[in-house]
Amino acid sequence: MIHEKAIIHPRARIAEGVEIGPFSVVGENVTIGKDTWIGPHVVITGWTTIGKNCKIYQFSSIGEVPQYLKFTGEESHVIIGDNNVIREFVTINRATTQGGGKTVLGNENFLMAYAHVAHDCLIGNQVIMSNAATLAGHIEIEDGAIIGGLSAVHQFVRIGAYSFISGLTGVPQDIPPYILVAGGRCKPYGLNLVGLKRHGFSEKTIKGLKKAYKVIFRSGLTLENAIKDIQEDEISSIPEVFHLVQFIQRSKRGICR
Repeated sequence: MIHEKAIIHPRARIAEGVEIGPFSVVGENVTIGKDTWIGPHVVITGWTTIGKNCKIYQFSSIGEVPQYLKFTGEESHVIIGDNNVIREFVTINRATTQGGGKTVLGNENFLMAYAHVAHDCLIGNQVIMSNAATLAGHIEIEDGAIIGGLSAVHQFVRIGAYSFISGLTGVPQDIPPYILVAGGRCKPYGLNLVGLKRHGFSEKTIKGLKKAYKVIFRSGLTLENAIKDIQEDEISSIPEVFHLVQFIQRSKRGICR
């Protein structure tokens, strides 16, 4: 299932059932898992591992050196899980040794055309990056988050689970889990209710998150006092509320508030 005009290094590790289109290039240190489909004109290089059942469309570039001036060619990795869809012109750069050595994309993610994942990013599962969504280096994205089209995320930012970043949004600070943000310099606009319901969160959980949101973003309390109020409330026993509080407490850049 490898087209005769594809260029595959003889030491690349290609599992059974893999299909590779014409004019695609696969480098020496690449591993591709079972039943993955790679279209034409795709370049996969560096120390890149791709899982099974992925679909990678034309003109994508995966595993190329990071856009980092101090990079000197040392070994670093891209690790991509299973069942991911990577559309046209997506770029996923390999990591730096200073940042941990791994750029990671989990399972069942959907990266639309022209999305960019820079060095040392750690992306969870079922994340959606819309067209031309751009991640700087060292960004962490938890499961189920959605990054809107033409949005830009600053380096070292963390994006919480099941949050929603609207299109054309600049993200200079951490986005807490479960909320919706928008704007040139992002502002919170409530919970991501549509996303929470689509993913089957219970009414009790959503009610608890609504109360926590009001305390954090609408009460006028300092962040420290808001967190203290939530921890003293019965909603703190809800796992998602506990995760929201922990995420905020661990923030180094501060949160969008």
